[in-house]
Amino acid sequence: MEENIKQNISEPDGEINTESEVAPDPLEQLVDALRENTQLKDVAARAQADLVNYRRRAAQELDEAKLSGASRLLLKMISVLDDFERAIGMVPKESVDSDWLDGLELVERKFQTFFESEGVSKIHAHGQIFEPREHEALMYTESSEHNDGEVLEVIRNGYKLNERVLRAAQVSVSKRPTEEDNTKTQES
Repeated sequence: MEENIKQNISEPDGEINTESEVAPDPLEQLVDALRENTQLKDVAARAQADLVNYRRRAAQELDEAKLSGASRLLLKMISVLDDFERAIGMVPKESVDSDWLDGLELVERKFQTFFESEGVSKIHAHGQIFEPREHEALMYTESSEHNDGEVLEVIRNGYKLNERVLRAAQVSVSKRPTEEDNTKTQES
């Protein structure tokens, strides 16, 4: 009977143990564990890099959204300033009390001070060479007295917000007369 018990323990269900069913080699286990460890470190590094990129992208999008909102508001205020400047320009100086006109000019200066404090600056276009990123040409005027492409007149001021164009200046640009025009003028 003792023999049966030993036989049942050593050979359960009639199967014979072979060396292939013995626990894996400890060296193989170590290699597998190291491989898995390396893979997990790679996954963790990628996840951390993705998180850093996400944070940077989210911060950029937030900054762009703030700038976009500020730009829209500033553009609306610039339109009010344009109207205000036109209104002051239309006031006949002799028929208005000078204190009243001084008050309007003070309001205009406060507008300009506000814009400067927010990083908004006028685009100085008159006499400059036409720059498509900053100027919008509404018309060309033939002129032999000015350089080709020189801004002759500013029709509507342009503005920048920290070197980013909010609104391009609308301008009239000089254009050299063509040779045909020169010969017609000389013949006359």
